[in-house]
Amino acid sequence: MNESDSVVVHLLDKEYRVACPAGERDNLLRAARYLDKQMREVRDANVIGLERIAVMTAINLAHELLQTSTALESAPSNDRLERLLNKVDAEISAQQRHRADMNAPPSH
Repeated sequence: MNESDSVVVHLLDKEYRVACPAGERDNLLRAARYLDKQMREVRDANVIGLERIAVMTAINLAHELLQTSTALESAPSNDRLERLLNKVDAEISAQQRHRADMNAPPSH
C-alpha cells in the first residue's frame, strides 16, 4: 500500500491507516468520523472492550442500513410519482379551463 493511497483515521483515540481510492478521501474521513461517534456512544453505554464495542456498533449500523433500505424499497417509484404528478397537473388544467369558461361573458 502506497502512502498516497491511504488515509489515517482515528477511532476511539486509536490511529488506523486505511487504503483509500483516489477521490474518496473526504468520504472516507466523513465515514470514519461517523463510525467514531457511533463507537463512542456504544462505549458510553458501558460496553467494555474494543472488540465488543466494534461488534455492537457494527450491529447497530447494519440495523440502521436495513431500516433505510426497507424504507426506500417501500417508497413509491419515480414512475408512479410521475404518473401521479401528471394526473394532478391534468386536474389543475381542467379546473383552470372550467373557471375560465365560468368567467367568460355569455355569447349571444
